[in-house]
Amino acid sequence: MGLTKTEIFTDEQNQLAQLLKAMAHPARIAILQRILKSNTCICGDLVEELGLAQATISQHLKELKNAGIIRGTIEGVSVCYCINPIVWKQLELQLGAFLGSYKGGPNCC
Repeated sequence: MGLTKTEIFTDEQNQLAQLLKAMAHPARIAILQRILKSNTCICGDLVEELGLAQATISQHLKELKNAGIIRGTIEGVSVCYCINPIVWKQLELQLGAFLGSYKGGPNCC
């Protein structure tokens, strides 16, 4: 049986692609920026701040959580989200190394 497409790439390449895919929506970037700005857990005030429907916010939070970028806790009827520091640091290191690997010069195209 043949290899799946993800099997031809390294674990790091697959992981970075998965994290970036989860972040690849302006609403998700806005959610992450809000969580980072507050430097604490966010519980329910994203709807008012972002102007999106609760269902839309919930779907974006689900995608970020499934990727491991954020984590959430359920307290009664409210769910609070915060940055997952382990995955965030991993993303920072991998993306920094990837972007920092560019050694281009003035004679490109």
